[in-house]
Amino acid sequence: MKVETKKVITSSNPRKAIIFALFCLLTFAFCFTPANAQHRDFLTDSEIELIRDAQEIDRRVEVLVHAADRRFGVLKIDVQTPVAKKESDAWGELPKGERIELLFDIKRLLQKAIDDIDNISERPDSAILPDPEEKHPKTLAELFPKAVRTLAAAAARYKPALQKELDITTDQMQRGPILDSLESCELIIESVTKLPAEVVKQKKKN
Repeated sequence: MKVETKKVITSSNPRKAIIFALFCLLTFAFCFTPANAQHRDFLTDSEIELIRDAQEIDRRVEVLVHAADRRFGVLKIDVQTPVAKKESDAWGELPKGERIELLFDIKRLLQKAIDDIDNISERPDSAILPDPEEKHPKTLAELFPKAVRTLAAAAARYKPALQKELDITTDQMQRGPILDSLESCELIIESVTKLPAEVVKQKKKN
């Protein structure tokens, strides 16, 4: 087999040699793009610092959702982002990258949010709670449902936009992370239905 392979590569027919070389280059390019996107850090340095500071699950999910919103914005995909106050300088520059890289970022941000919530669900004792000396510190029973609902609200915004992108995207490499993100959104939206009804606190009358 080694002899035959060597014979093909070193053939006296220059056309065959050129075709073989092009085939190798195209194969390499095809494999490199998605692998590079998947191994790329899906958070900027500033975002990593914000994640480290957001120890409580509700705050962490809020950071992950905003990080995803930023990437949708860079991609110019309208996900009906809520109007909010000006982003603080702590967020740093907007994320950069090729379209497929940013799509993989979104996929991984959604997966991290799901994983963080699942970890708390399976090991509630590991949850980091606000300082008990704070005035009216919230309990995990309050923080956990809030985190799930925050993520579900984002998933409900993302789902129609992702479906639209899936319908118009012909690049199979890009369709992969879009499909994965869609599945994550559906899982998130379904999970919120398992929460107890939200209790709306009414303001006390004077």
